[in-house]
Amino acid sequence: MTKTKPELLDEAAKLKLEVSDKNTIAEINEAIKISKKEKVEKSKEVIAEREAVVAKAGKRSEKAKKEAEEKEIKEERKEAGDTTPQSADAEARGKKGPKPVTRPLIERRGKSYRKVAVLVDKAVVYSLADAMELAVKTNPSKFDASVEIHVRMGVDPRQADQNVRATVSLPNGTGKTIRVAVFAPETDHAAAKKAGADVVGDDDFLKTLEKGEINFDILIATPQYMPKLGKYARLLGPKGLMPNPKSGSVSTNVAKAVTEAKAGKVEYRVDKQAIVHLSIGKVSFGAAKLVENANAFFDSLKAQKPNGLKGSYVKTTSISTTQGPGIKVENVAN
Repeated sequence: MTKTKPELLDEAAKLKLEVSDKNTIAEINEAIKISKKEKVEKSKEVIAEREAVVAKAGKRSEKAKKEAEEKEIKEERKEAGDTTPQSADAEARGKKGPKPVTRPLIERRGKSYRKVAVLVDKAVVYSLADAMELAVKTNPSKFDASVEIHVRMGVDPRQADQNVRATVSLPNGTGKTIRVAVFAPETDHAAAKKAGADVVGDDDFLKTLEKGEINFDILIATPQYMPKLGKYARLLGPKGLMPNPKSGSVSTNVAKAVTEAKAGKVEYRVDKQAIVHLSIGKVSFGAAKLVENANAFFDSLKAQKPNGLKGSYVKTTSISTTQGPGIKVENVAN
């Protein structure tokens, strides 16, 4: 950037040059340039004089002189605005190496996954029945894996009227052993135990929560006992265990709620990315039972469609086992 005449005069004044406003910009520039050149030459002469006398240690040692010389040159370059590399090492540091080679995702998978992944054609959208049969075949795990449905919705979860959340009773259950806890008055304890509740309690149940002990998967409470659980919202909420009327875990009929939970009643809800994830059973169920569970879920999902929704309700649907490849499925719930 070209300096103005007042700026050049200020610089000349600092260098103690005999120039004035009567001089032209070119003359002032030339005077500054000559002054700097003389200053550099003078510095070199001083350095040469110092080099003539070398001590073993201290300020007159060779090492100290070299450091002083490098410092002076660095200051001069700083004043001149020179930022170019001054050594071969600096130039080498500035050069970038070759671009790292990243292997395709499929090559980074395990052998078992790659073996079953070839059975799935990524370009094909399968029917629900075909997808379930394929999911059972493409389970790479040695254990009885869960079969999961993933539905990308066309809703906006930030809107209260589009926040899809409901429960569904799967005809064949989930294949998981559900531990149910009941927090209710003593009059409901016998009925809850008869229905299959694993943990039943009143004030003694709150004492276990105070210790941070959670030995259940679902907590069912009566409406009048819900205020007592407010104190433990920070413990139960993040784990998804806080009873909620929408999920059916807040009920006056405790025995019915326990029976439904044990039979395979599950809750699903849309997440922040507008996707619903739900496990609908185990690979050991077989394709037929899994299709029945999937149809029950899709029927429930259709019933939750917001009235004011514009555009498609369901964008894409896919099915996969716990560690298996994704399988594209025809949209059933639109």
